[in-house]
Amino acid sequence: MALIVENKKILEFLELHVKRTGWVICDIEDCESIAGHMYRMGLMTFLLTEENNPTKLDRFRCLQIALIHDLAECIVGDLTPHCGVSPEEKHRREDEAMKTIAELTGIAGDRMYDLYKEYENQSSPEAKFAKDLDRYDMILQAFEYEKREGAPKKLEEFFQATYGKFNHPFIQGLATELYRQREEFEKKTLVNGGST
Repeated sequence: MALIVENKKILEFLELHVKRTGWVICDIEDCESIAGHMYRMGLMTFLLTEENNPTKLDRFRCLQIALIHDLAECIVGDLTPHCGVSPEEKHRREDEAMKTIAELTGIAGDRMYDLYKEYENQSSPEAKFAKDLDRYDMILQAFEYEKREGAPKKLEEFFQATYGKFNHPFIQGLATELYRQREEFEKKTLVNGGST
């Protein structure tokens, strides 16, 4: 009987799915989910190599943190500064949500909660790298939406919120390339009269 209850809870956990609020507020149709965001961050951890990882980050730990860092949002929603919730209240709600998720996931829950707290407290180099990934994925996604809609600078606020905040050299390099491509896209769109 205990296994049936545990499996029921695990199924409930796996069904959690929410769109990212920032994109919804900006009227982006068919926008990414929190799960999609964490998945791409997870994939980006595989791009760490001996050459671009001078601080010898634990790639598996980076992957785990990337896949956990926003998990609470599946319950509380993706709370942004536009939502009128104080940072303290946001953290309190997310912490409670992670405790609920930890309960739903059984024995794996303690590990998930610990990784979440590591990210929230920025208490390891891997957690700090995951924060860089989080910010980078946001601007990468913003640029993809700008290109899709042929609307350069439409999502400038996301770039302004992250500019100068990347710390890991690998992510700094990716951000520099993204800024270059975005500038090129803007010029090309202006030359073509607003169409790409």
